[in-house]
Amino acid sequence: MQADPWESGNPYEFFMGRWSRLVAHNFLEWLSMSEHRRWLDVGCGTGVLSSSILEMTAPQEILAVDASDAFIAFAQQTYQDTRLRFQVGDARKLPAETGYFDAVVSGLALNFIPVPLIALTEMVRTTRAGGVVAIYVCDYAEKMQMLRYFWDAVMAIDPTAKELDEGDRFPLCQPAALEVLFQEAGLKNVEVRAIDVPTIFRDFDDYWSPFLGGQGPAPGYVMSLSDEQRTALEERLRTMLPVRSDGTIALIARAWSVRGSV
Repeated sequence: MQADPWESGNPYEFFMGRWSRLVAHNFLEWLSMSEHRRWLDVGCGTGVLSSSILEMTAPQEILAVDASDAFIAFAQQTYQDTRLRFQVGDARKLPAETGYFDAVVSGLALNFIPVPLIALTEMVRTTRAGGVVAIYVCDYAEKMQMLRYFWDAVMAIDPTAKELDEGDRFPLCQPAALEVLFQEAGLKNVEVRAIDVPTIFRDFDDYWSPFLGGQGPAPGYVMSLSDEQRTALEERLRTMLPVRSDGTIALIARAWSVRGSV
């Protein structure tokens, strides 16, 4: 299986950031944390969730950690606030004190971390007694429709790529599996909730061009194709996507969110 490419912030923002920001806002509204809290953002990527925390919760401080040097560099250049610190680090060995944070969160990252339970246990370790641990992940198998249509088109012309389909690769991205994982980590009062946001594309090019940026499993797969294979996939998608009479494509992006208390 090819490694998932996470090497550049701008293409990732174009591909996923414009939608994940809407999910982050819904997620934080659901958490409803009070102001002046200490936050840890695990697998922060380009800083979408961290910046939303700044915007919506008036935090005391945020530590944001990601394994990608490039993503951390992008986030440091994009978001500059004395309350927010970005740091390269491993989610399975967090560079943070035990019991220090009021809320430890992760957006669209936990399924990409080897042995998610280790990372979640670390998140619990760094949360104070009575604090909150919460994450969200894409519903790859069903309602993350921009990716579901993509992988369905891939399977129609290249069944050998099945092992790359995020819907199959990440069984964790389902409500029952997330609830079990949080219970295994010793969290209490576990709740799971779907977050749906509209993803409306102006036209087919607005849908397709982000897949050419090479960041993440689906764009990484597109970049591995020959010109002929890429054209065949593009044409297959044109026949499958629900294009409206005005040329727009209206889809839904669903994430599953889960929270528990320490």
